[in-house]
Amino acid sequence: MSLYNIEVKKMNGESIKLSEYNNKVFLIVNTASKCGFTKQFEGLESLYKKYKNEGFEILGFPCNQFLRQDPGSNREILEFCTLNYGVSFEMFSKIFVKGTKISPLYDYLVKNNPTKPNKKIKWNFEKFLISRDGTIIRRYQSSVKPEFIDNDIKKLLEKGVTP
Repeated sequence: MSLYNIEVKKMNGESIKLSEYNNKVFLIVNTASKCGFTKQFEGLESLYKKYKNEGFEILGFPCNQFLRQDPGSNREILEFCTLNYGVSFEMFSKIFVKGTKISPLYDYLVKNNPTKPNKKIKWNFEKFLISRDGTIIRRYQSSVKPEFIDNDIKKLLEKGVTP
């Protein structure tokens, strides 16, 4: 199974395959609106604006599994992100990132990442950097601010090399 075969739902309910992001560098993040790390939306948006014209995408997946820090509907979450942080990158429908109801996407990410294979998601705002060919390059803990990922993204975009 490839990352590109996985189907996800946009906020509007439309299903897409991650193959839409083929040949792009992208960052997958589990988000929450009422978390101590919520301010990372600012840094994520800054990265997105900086690199979007070079083939970079951010895919945000709200999750309510950690102290119920994203209890709103998809519409409420999107409105919050847009109004408070100017989020313009793609936000997807709320999902499960751990446990028996884990989404196929996060099941794949957890099992196949090179830096922490099979380690479950511990909190909101864990990040996975994906190369243009769909390879998981690195997993970043929640405490890693988006600006600290900038150089890794830049290397992947410029040379296609693993940071």
